[in-house]
Amino acid sequence: MTKKVFHISIRRDDIDKILSGKYKFFVRSIVAIGRDAVRKRYRILIVLSSSQPVAHGLAVAYLLMKYYNKLQDQFKKPRILYMYRKDFDEEIIRTAVTKRLLEKKSERIILLTDEFKRSEDHMGKTYQGLVMDLSDGIKPNDIGRLVGVVEGGGLIIILSPPLERWPESRNIFAESLVVPRYPKPRNVFIRWFIRSLENSSGVYIFDLDKGETIKFSEAKVEEYERKEIKLPENYVFSQQIYRLALTQDQINVIKAVEELIPKPSKKKMIVVTADRGRGKSGALGIAIPALIKELLKVKNKVRVGVTAISPANIDTLMSLAKKSLEILEMKYKVIERRGRIIELKGSNFSIEYWEPAIIPRLDLDVVVVDEAAGLPVTILNKIWKNFNRIIMASTIHGYEGAGRGFSIRFLKRVKNDSNTDLIYLTMEEPIRYSRDDPVEKWVFKTLLLDAEPEELTDEDYQMIRNREFIYLTFEPEELFKEENIDKLKSIFGIYVEAHYRNEPDDLAMIADAPHHKIRALALNNGKIVASAQIAEEGGLPEDLIKMILEEKSVHGNIIPDRVIKYYRDPVFGKWIGYRIVRIAVHPQAQGMGIGSFFIQKIIEEATSKGLDWVGSGFGASEELLRYWIKNGFVPIHISPSRNPVSGEYSVIVLKGLKEESVKLIRYFREKFRERFLLSLYDTYRDIEPEIAILLLKPDHLDECYNEKTGVKIELDEIDRDRIRLYIKRLMTYEVVNDLIYKIVMSYWKDPCIRNRLKKEYEMLMVSKVLQGKSWEASSSEINVSTGRATEYMRNIITMILELIK
Repeated sequence: MTKKVFHISIRRDDIDKILSGKYKFFVRSIVAIGRDAVRKRYRILIVLSSSQPVAHGLAVAYLLMKYYNKLQDQFKKPRILYMYRKDFDEEIIRTAVTKRLLEKKSERIILLTDEFKRSEDHMGKTYQGLVMDLSDGIKPNDIGRLVGVVEGGGLIIILSPPLERWPESRNIFAESLVVPRYPKPRNVFIRWFIRSLENSSGVYIFDLDKGETIKFSEAKVEEYERKEIKLPENYVFSQQIYRLALTQDQINVIKAVEELIPKPSKKKMIVVTADRGRGKSGALGIAIPALIKELLKVKNKVRVGVTAISPANIDTLMSLAKKSLEILEMKYKVIERRGRIIELKGSNFSIEYWEPAIIPRLDLDVVVVDEAAGLPVTILNKIWKNFNRIIMASTIHGYEGAGRGFSIRFLKRVKNDSNTDLIYLTMEEPIRYSRDDPVEKWVFKTLLLDAEPEELTDEDYQMIRNREFIYLTFEPEELFKEENIDKLKSIFGIYVEAHYRNEPDDLAMIADAPHHKIRALALNNGKIVASAQIAEEGGLPEDLIKMILEEKSVHGNIIPDRVIKYYRDPVFGKWIGYRIVRIAVHPQAQGMGIGSFFIQKIIEEATSKGLDWVGSGFGASEELLRYWIKNGFVPIHISPSRNPVSGEYSVIVLKGLKEESVKLIRYFREKFRERFLLSLYDTYRDIEPEIAILLLKPDHLDECYNEKTGVKIELDEIDRDRIRLYIKRLMTYEVVNDLIYKIVMSYWKDPCIRNRLKKEYEMLMVSKVLQGKSWEASSSEINVSTGRATEYMRNIITMILELIK
C-alpha cells in the first residue's frame, strides 16, 4: 500500500489570515481561565469545530502555544497527547499542520501523536494536555480511557465538524454497528454527545468556519487544597516507601498491606475501592515490593500473582512497583510481552501478570486483583477459595463500567465469612486533578458512569409479588432525550449492577445499532425493575448465507452465523429471531421471578411479530444455564475454548416459536448433545461436570413415549459376565472401563432415562468415565473419598443396567 504524502507549507500571514481576531480573543480568554484552572487543579474542555483541516490544525497549534507558553511557570515542558486516525486524509492533515507549527514555533511543547486504536496504551499515564480528533467518529471507550490521563490545569481539545453538521457526518464507530438488513446507524449517540457538551459547565466551543464563540461557560470550582500527608505512627515498611505516596489515601492503603505480613491463621483480604484517578493501582504497586521484602525474612521465595481484565490495566501498578524495588535496592529484571511489563523477576521473588482464568490454578503467596469488579464473580470466588493473602482493587465509577455484582454478590459473602478477615478501604482524593473537576463531571454525565437504578420500597416489593408490571418498549431517539435521562440511567444502571463487564461502547450500541432494541419491565408506579437489550438477527439473503457456509462471518448475526457454520443449515439463516444480548434484574429484586416473567413477555412480543426463534449467548455458569433451561430454551452450541477473562465457555440457547423452527431446533439439540458427549474426553475435558450435565440433561424437546428405554447396549455373553464380576467387586473399574463407557454413553443418549440418577452420580459419570479424570480428581469434584467414589460407580452401572432392561 502506497503511503500518502501531503506537502504543507505554513507562513506567518497564513496564521493571521485564517485565524480570526475573535478566535485570538477566545484563546486569550482561555489563557485567563487557565491561571485559575492551574491554581484549583481542574481541566478545561474545548471544542474546535471546522470543515477546513488546515484551519483546524493551525487553531490547535495556536491555542497550545499561547496557553502553555503563557503558563510556562506551571508547565515547564508540557507533554500533549494527540489522538487521531490514520485512515482519513483530513485527520492526517490536521495532525501534520499542528505538528509542523509546534516544531517551528515552540520547542518546549512535546506533541506525542498516536492512533485511537491504541488508546488503551495510555491508561495510567499522565499528560499535560490532550487533543482528540473526533471528526470521523466517536468511540465512547476511547473518550472514557483518554480523558482521565490529563492533569489539573491542562487542556482537553476536541476537534469536530461544524456542530450542526456533526450528527450527519461520518461516524465509523456507528457504521461498525450496522447489519445487512439495517445498513444505516441511528446516529442517536452523537446528538446526545453534542447536547452534553452544550449543557455542561466548563466546556468552551468555538466555530472556526463562522469565526464565532458558540459557548463560553466557566465552571465554579472550589479552591484546591491537597490534604496534608501524615505517616502512620507505627509502620513496618521503609519510610522511603511511604514517601512515594501522593495522598493520605495512598498512605492508608500501603499501611493496610502491612497486615498481610504475619502468617494468616485464616484468609485475609484487602479491598480498595475508588473512583477513577485516585491512585489505587499506584498505591498497590508501591506496597507490593515492600511486602515481598518482609515475607522473604520467613520464606525462601515469594511469588506474587497480579491479574486484571487486560495487561494494560496493570501498567501503573508495575511502573510504581519498579520504583519501589529500586528504592528497596532489590535487583530485578523486566519481562515484557508486546511492549508491556508482565513480570518483575528477582532471584528469589516475582511479581507476575496472569490472565484471570489462570490465576486460581497457580501456586502463589499473594494475589492482587486490579479492577476486580470487571471480573465475573465465579473467578473472584475461585481466587478467594484458593489463596490466603488477597488484595482486590476496583473502580466504583469509571471507564471500566464495573458491575456492582462485585459488591452485592461477592463482598457481601466475604463480609459474612467467619474464616476471612476483610480490610475495606475507600480512596477519595484524586491524584491528577481536583475533586470538583468539571471535565470529570461532564464525562460521567455523557457516558452514564454513575448510572444506578432507583431504590425499591416495601410498596414496590408488594407490587412485584402481585405481578403489577408494565412491559415497556423504547425508541432510542426518545430515550436519549434530556427529559428521559432518569429512565435511561435506571435502565443502564441495572445493566451495570447486574453484569460484571460494562463499557461506554455499550451505551452507544444501545443508541445507534439499528437492529438493537431496548425493553424494560416497570412497576405500575414507573420504577424500572428489569431491562433487556435485544438484537434482531437473521433474514439473510442467499449470498450472505453462502459466505457463512464458506467460513466467513456476517456482522451482527451471531446466532445465525454459528448455526449455519456448525450445522450447515442454510434455512435457519433466512428465519428471523431475537437474540437477547443481555437481560438484567434490579439487584434488590433478584430471585423474585422477575427475570422469567420478563423473558415470557419478550417471547410473546417475538411471537406476535411472527418471528421464528428467540435465543441468547452467554458464559456458561450453572446458575445461568438453569435459568435459561427453566424458561424453555435449549443449548445448541458451546465454544471450543474458555473466555480468558471469565474462564467460562460460551453457550448459545434457542427456543423455537413456530412448528418448523421447533422441529429444526430439536434436531440441533440432539446433534449438539451427541457432539458434546463425544468431545468430553478431549476438547471439554476441563469443563465442570455440573455444567456438562446441564448441557446433557433432558428438556421439553426430548421425546420419550414410554417409561422404558429404547436404547440397546450391545454386550455379548463375555461382556455381560465381565460387568457382573465388576458389580460383585471381583473385577476393577480399570479392567472393564470399555464396557462402563458404553453403558454410561447409553444413559446420556436415551431421553427416557437421562434424568433418573442423582446429581453426584451424574457428575461422577461425566468426570471419571466421559472425561477420563483420575479417581482423586473425580472424587474431589463430588466431595467424597476415592473409595466412596468407586462404590458409587458400581451403583451407577447397576442402576443403568436395571433401567435399560
